[in-house]
Amino acid sequence: MLVKGRKVSRRGETVAANYAFGPLEDDLAKAFLQELSTFEIPLLKSKAVVDANLREKHNFDELREEINRQIVQAQTDIELLKKQLEESKIERRHKEECEAIRKMIATQPPRSETLKIISDLEKEIVALDAENTASSRMLELRKKQFALLLHVVDELQNTIEEEQKSLIEEKEHKHGIRAC
Repeated sequence: MLVKGRKVSRRGETVAANYAFGPLEDDLAKAFLQELSTFEIPLLKSKAVVDANLREKHNFDELREEINRQIVQAQTDIELLKKQLEESKIERRHKEECEAIRKMIATQPPRSETLKIISDLEKEIVALDAENTASSRMLELRKKQFALLLHVVDELQNTIEEEQKSLIEEKEHKHGIRAC
């Protein structure tokens, strides 16, 4: 639109030069053309400002789109890094657990020593079982001997009581014969 205004003013000067007007009309035409050119400069400046604003708006739109792309990429990167962090935490926890188990295993005696201790304990168990069996047999034997002893003592008491009864009967029988 401003470009058209410039073309019009130039055309007006050309046209005005071709037509012969009176001095008053010439002065009025020149004044009109001057006034028109005073409007043309601010209009050109305004057009330049509008064009600059449009370019700047376009640049800002592109910048906003680029920033939005970068934000989306950053969010994607953050999510990826969060997953990697979780995986790293799990891996670290597993390593710590393995290290704790390794330390616990390191505090234990070697397998050969443990197997020797187990073998010695098994031999001791066998010896204790044999001793227990021998003690059980001895206890059974002692029980039988004690039962036999009690039986013999009981028989001996019965025999003694019978002998005492028979002695008393003999004495009574002897006294009974003498008294007769």
